[in-house]
Amino acid sequence: MSTKRLLLALAGSAVFSLATAAIASAKTIDVVASFTVLADVVKNVGGEHVNVKSLVPPNGDPHEFEPSPDDAKAVKAAAVTFLSGDGLENWFERLTKASGTTNKPVIVSTGIKTHKFEEEGKKVTDPHVWNSAANVVIWVANIEQALAKADPEDAAAFKANAERYTKELTDLDASIKAKFAPIPKDKRKVLTSHDAFGYYGQQYGVTFLSPIGVSTETEPSAADVAHLIDQIKKEGIRVYFFENSNDPRLIKQIATATGAQPGGELYPEALSAAGGPAPTYIKLMQYNTDQIVGAISK
Repeated sequence: MSTKRLLLALAGSAVFSLATAAIASAKTIDVVASFTVLADVVKNVGGEHVNVKSLVPPNGDPHEFEPSPDDAKAVKAAAVTFLSGDGLENWFERLTKASGTTNKPVIVSTGIKTHKFEEEGKKVTDPHVWNSAANVVIWVANIEQALAKADPEDAAAFKANAERYTKELTDLDASIKAKFAPIPKDKRKVLTSHDAFGYYGQQYGVTFLSPIGVSTETEPSAADVAHLIDQIKKEGIRVYFFENSNDPRLIKQIATATGAQPGGELYPEALSAAGGPAPTYIKLMQYNTDQIVGAISK
C-alpha cells in the first residue's frame, strides 16, 4: 500500500472512531416523570443523557390527571419512572396496571420530612414538598442515584449535574428568604385556592389559607367556607391568588365575601408552557415569590 493510501486509510479510520465515540457519548435513556415540576428537575440532573416525558402536561393538575394509552406505553418503555409520592399521584397505580410494567417507580421524596393535615376527619400527608427549595435538594440526590443505577456509564455526568443544580437550588432558597426578610411576619398572609403551599410557608415564614385541602379532588362544605371567611376577616388577610392548575371560581367567591384583592396567579404544582412565566422549577419559585412579595408589600 502506498504512503498516500495508508494515510487516507488511517484518516478514514480516525473519522470513523470519532463518529463512533460521538454516538456512544450521545447515548440517552428514556425516563418518565409524573408531572412537569419533577420532569424539569430530572432534566437538570440527567442533562443530555436523558429523554424526559412528563405525564401531566404544563398547567395540568397532578391530583386529577387521567392517563392515556400513550402514557401507559411510555411507562412500559421507560428505563426509570419518577414519582413525587406521598399521595400526590393516586392515579399512577391504575396506570401501572394498564402499562404492564414490572419496574417499580422511584419515589423522589423519600427522606424528606413531611407534615400532615387534618382533612375530613383523617390525617393526610401534604405531598407538595417541592414548594421548599431545600426539599428539592433531596429530590436531586435521589434522582442522581436512580439515573446512575439505570445508566452507570454516565454516572459521572449525573453527579456533576447534580452538584451544579444543588448549588443553584441552595442559592434559590437563600434568595427567597432574603426577599421576605424586610416584611414583618404578621403581614405575610395570603389566600390561595388550595393547600399547596404548606412547605413554602414553613420554609419562608408565610401563612397561607385556602378553601380546599391538599388535594383538589376534595370539596369544602358550606360550613368550612363560612369558617374560612370568618378566619380571613379576623386575621386581616387582604390578598388572594388564583392557581394555574385549578378552577378559580370558589376563591373568587370567598374574596368577594372578605374584600380580599387579587394578587395575581401562582404556579404551585405545574409549570407554565415554555413561553409562560414559570417554564422551569427555579423560575416557578422565583415567579411565585415575586408575586407574593409584591402583593403583600403594597
